[in-house]
Amino acid sequence: MELNEPQPLLDQLDEFQQLASHYQDIKNLTMREQFQADAGRFNKYTLTAADITLDYSKNRITDETLTHLFALAKKRKLSTSIQAMFRGDLINSSENRPALHTALRNFSDDPVIVDGEDVMPEVRSTLIRMKEFCWKIRNQHWRGFNNKPFTDVVSIGIGGSFLGPKLASQALKPYWGKKINCHYLANIDGSNLTEVLQGLSPDTTLFIIQSKSFGTQETLKNATECRQWFLDNGGQEKDLPRHFTAVTANVEKAKAFGVAEENIFPMWDWVGGRYSLWSAIGLPLMLTIGHENFRQLLLGAYEMDCHFKTVPFEQNMPVIMGMLGVWYNNFFNAQSHAVLPYDHYLRGLPAHIQQLDMESNGKSVSACGQYLNYQAGPIIWGGVGSNGQHAYHQLLHQGTQFAPCDFILPLMTHNPVDHFHELLVSNCLSQSQALMQGKTEQEALQELANSEMSEQDKRILATQKTIPGNRPSNTLFFDKSTPKVVGALIALYEHKVFVQGQIWGVNSFDQWGVELGKKLGDKVNAALTAKTENTQALEENFDNSTTGLIRAFRSMKNKL
Repeated sequence: MELNEPQPLLDQLDEFQQLASHYQDIKNLTMREQFQADAGRFNKYTLTAADITLDYSKNRITDETLTHLFALAKKRKLSTSIQAMFRGDLINSSENRPALHTALRNFSDDPVIVDGEDVMPEVRSTLIRMKEFCWKIRNQHWRGFNNKPFTDVVSIGIGGSFLGPKLASQALKPYWGKKINCHYLANIDGSNLTEVLQGLSPDTTLFIIQSKSFGTQETLKNATECRQWFLDNGGQEKDLPRHFTAVTANVEKAKAFGVAEENIFPMWDWVGGRYSLWSAIGLPLMLTIGHENFRQLLLGAYEMDCHFKTVPFEQNMPVIMGMLGVWYNNFFNAQSHAVLPYDHYLRGLPAHIQQLDMESNGKSVSACGQYLNYQAGPIIWGGVGSNGQHAYHQLLHQGTQFAPCDFILPLMTHNPVDHFHELLVSNCLSQSQALMQGKTEQEALQELANSEMSEQDKRILATQKTIPGNRPSNTLFFDKSTPKVVGALIALYEHKVFVQGQIWGVNSFDQWGVELGKKLGDKVNAALTAKTENTQALEENFDNSTTGLIRAFRSMKNKL
């Protein structure tokens, strides 16, 4: 079967039906019983790749479950798809493009061919340009218009041009140089703009505009306002090339804005926005952590790539995580998945994974144009531990919603304070244990045995204190959140998302729902900003709810 050739929907496969039958056999099996019966369960279901260890023993699986899941992956020709992605085949079928973010961190000498040409020389030359650019800024050879060194860099972008770099910048804060602070401007909200620019000095601020088309509404509006702020506060037109740079495919628009051509870095059609951290989109990150640390980030991702590409499914971390997600999504009816980093520096990870996963696999139509009759693409959510334990963990433990979790834990901290980290680690490990183990009604009754409550009240309270348990989780742990580990961690989730997209039969690399919102947004904006209300145009272009909301906004605006 060729890639993207029409293929049966997932639930039409014999392997899927075999999994469904297996689910009926083990759906009432408890993990507590499994751990009691198998003293080696942890060792059996633990593996390491690219300095990250995955403990997946707290999952509702047996060896037979994994055998069935891997059989389904093989039926879906997952190995063929993996090789096709790395090779540069046109796996983004709806846009007739490859998806080659892996080429951006390719440390091998292997060529990567796109349209008959090896793209690796351009990738490497761009990294060299980034290195030279950052060296000049960080070593104060390139200065602002008053000959002062740069102290701040403002990255202007949205979506993948924002979430990935921001995550990595936060995650690697201990590796920031002391001379440059990094700020991110994404939201088209005057409050965001005001807060970012507040306290900055135009003569010591560098702006990086990140937009493939140099026409993304939010990015261009923010960039235009930053440009005006710069000119209104001491900068001049001739100074723009010293303070504004761009990452874009539209060189002419960037030049017209005031960016010097030598300060424009490329974006390629074969890299999607949510996978672009590894490209020049990572320029603000390199400015703050330096070239060598950025290189280590790429190296960690490359090592995870090599693992994903070469290791059999049975020991393949992204494949195992991806197939476990399919298992819960399509057989246990889990509609969401929680990402729970127990590391303050990794607090941005859930938001990045949310975009990576939901924009990639939030589809209801297959890559072959078939409407799906099964779930694809869970809701991704989460937050930093242990804050969540005093908020949404209650639902994880006792709620009617079933949500598998990923606990993410560095064994060492960058900032040892008293016994804080031991307490943080104990919180993480106890949460995963509690999700698995739960508390029976009998155990709750025993806790209340010596209370002075009536027997009836004891039973009522014991019922309320019963924790179902048997709720699955993965634990990903590593020595410390280093650049290499952060790179490997992000790449791991990229590949997990790809695995699930292939199993569900969707194209993980387009986002037509996003495109629709952009197009409708242009029409709404035109109606909001028109000098006079065109009643006929409103009725023709919008439903009466949207029309009413537009009129409410215009009415308020007219009162100002």
